Amino acid sequence: MERDRGGDTTGHVEHGGVDVCVVGAGPVGLTLAIGLRRLGLGVRIVDAAPETKREARALVLWARAREALHALGVGAVLDAHGVELGAVTVHARGRPLGELTTGWAHSAFARPLNIEQHVIERLLAGELAGLGTRVEWNTELTDVKVHDDRAEFTLRHGDGRVESGCASWIVGCEGTRSVVRDRLGIAFEGRRRTGLQVVQGNALATWPLPEEPGRGHIFLAPRRALLVFPLPDGGYRFFCFRDDPDPALGTPPTLDELRDLVAETARMPGLRLAPAPSRWLNRARFSDRVAARLRSGRGLLAGDAAHAWAPVGGHGMNVGILGAHNLAWKLAAVHRGEAGDALLDTYDAEQRLLALRYIREMRFNFMELPLPPLGHRAFTATVPAALARSGFQRRLDLRLSDLVRHHRDSPLSVRVPASGRASGARAGDRMPDASVVPAEPGPGAGGPGEAVRLHRLLAYAAWTLVLRADRADAVTLGALRGACAGSIPVRLLPVTPADARAEAALGDPAELRLVRPDGYVGLVAPLGGVEPLREYVAALAAGARADGVDGRA
Repeated sequence: MERDRGGDTTGHVEHGGVDVCVVGAGPVGLTLAIGLRRLGLGVRIVDAAPETKREARALVLWARAREALHALGVGAVLDAHGVELGAVTVHARGRPLGELTTGWAHSAFARPLNIEQHVIERLLAGELAGLGTRVEWNTELTDVKVHDDRAEFTLRHGDGRVESGCASWIVGCEGTRSVVRDRLGIAFEGRRRTGLQVVQGNALATWPLPEEPGRGHIFLAPRRALLVFPLPDGGYRFFCFRDDPDPALGTPPTLDELRDLVAETARMPGLRLAPAPSRWLNRARFSDRVAARLRSGRGLLAGDAAHAWAPVGGHGMNVGILGAHNLAWKLAAVHRGEAGDALLDTYDAEQRLLALRYIREMRFNFMELPLPPLGHRAFTATVPAALARSGFQRRLDLRLSDLVRHHRDSPLSVRVPASGRASGARAGDRMPDASVVPAEPGPGAGGPGEAVRLHRLLAYAAWTLVLRADRADAVTLGALRGACAGSIPVRLLPVTPADARAEAALGDPAELRLVRPDGYVGLVAPLGGVEPLREYVAALAAGARADGVDGRA
């Protein structure tokens, strides 16, 4: 509730506190706000831009980000407005070299989904409104101060009003020029990427290639790599990663410039381009940067405010969404007093390491980076043989899907050695979406004896203790419940593997796996002794306040 300050003639108002203030209503900020609302926290989300001026920008949601969005209950609405990418033909010197196929991963959402960023934002904003929180557009954050028990901030509204507000926590998701990061005094470490320009746009193409739903194209040429992906509402998104002969040129390309660039790279002189229903033309250069830390007390960073790099591989938005998925449950657990404050430091450690790995790996993505003539000739000579191998196809698809990304180096990832050889998902790995038969009916379970995907049985609001049903006798279950007794919510899930793949994924029947709310394995330990489980749960709760952490004014 707002209250006027007596004698103030500047239009300054004060606003009551809220649990979390999210700054920035892009895909990352909206995902974070939805996750927090799903977990019962009060959220305020502000954005300096007017809602009507959202741009196309990012295009692809990979498998792991799709899983995360489905876990938050918003994946289905995005699926309905996107188109799955099934295959990509790779071309060079005017001829096809082979094709990349998708869907090799064992996931309900194995194929990448093409859906434009402005559509994602519109749909997620609608889902958030359904949870009782609306984006406050035309609301610019101008200052932030964090204290031991709260974060205070200043907002300037589109009508000129200046407002003071406070929240228990504030999270900057407002992009590379983050005010939150600046006010927290956090360095944005890295450097500008030189020699790389990205020219992109949406267009309808008249060319000799057949129109196939779900098929994209990559054209490789000296000093250029052109990616072409189908748009859900018709036409294609053209991404051209090229050298940068004129670094001072900053204006968006014209449709004619894009046509000439595409025609020359693809060796199609007769190519014609027309505006697509979703119009967009853009020229961009990038820096590879990661914030020195993603947390300063009650202030945190996510998305491009935390890390940014050139869109090679198309994972920037996806990494940000996964970061929001990682952060929301941790922030809620600390705020509610279920876990100690140190849990938020694991978000910092995990997300920074993930971003740094991406930046390092993308420098070797020769399928998209422009290569000099000699390097181009050598690389394209290897492509046909590589694409002909199913092993290469599977490894590349899994890498792009983000399903093999892990948090094995996180303080949350613990394995207590058993007597046998380690098998199954390791601590820090994404819990495989294996086909299992749950011992008892529950959320996501089918009929008695019916096999279901394991991820349908996990819950974002709780940890899940996965064990074999044939080892889940009453004495064992009682001991496990006793070991989990404490502040963090833990659900016991006895299951039976439905096939050989699930048998391998679940590992040694004598082990248990404690799965985090975001679907990664936290603890792998012997089922026979509950002390490691008890110690792990106690460590999570260490430092937690019994009455929760509530810094609202």
